[in-house]
Amino acid sequence: MTLARRFDGYGPVRGSLGPRREFKITLGLRAGYGPRGRIYDLEEAIRAAHHWMIGRAHRGERFLTGMFARGEVLYARSARKDELHADREPVAMFTGEALPQGRASLADAEVEALLNELAAEMARTLEQEEVHIAYRDRTWTLRRARRTVSKS
Repeated sequence: MTLARRFDGYGPVRGSLGPRREFKITLGLRAGYGPRGRIYDLEEAIRAAHHWMIGRAHRGERFLTGMFARGEVLYARSARKDELHADREPVAMFTGEALPQGRASLADAEVEALLNELAAEMARTLEQEEVHIAYRDRTWTLRRARRTVSKS
């Protein structure tokens, strides 16, 4: 595909053509499991991500940018064979792309590491046990490690 042609005064940006490297982090806004956990506002997820970006920028480190959307995940679960519960939970979705002109020198492994770091930061802030990540054609889940109590 060639991008040399101009369209109504707009022309292609040199170095902007490249492979699609889309990402998404999805995490619940309800703390913990079950219907009684505190429900965080989307703004709290945004502040956690922004704090992470600013911290990395101040240290001269790379970071990912993106946009937030609020959604709801719907699911059904069974406590017993004869009893079915339907539930829904508010979620925050952080999506973006590692664009060629701005992030071309970032290897996929570096993007994945940044996604993991950002996802863990947001999950801690929003008291989540799990957070789901998608990058390119792959998905994975980060889960909070179980804390062990030492006996003295």
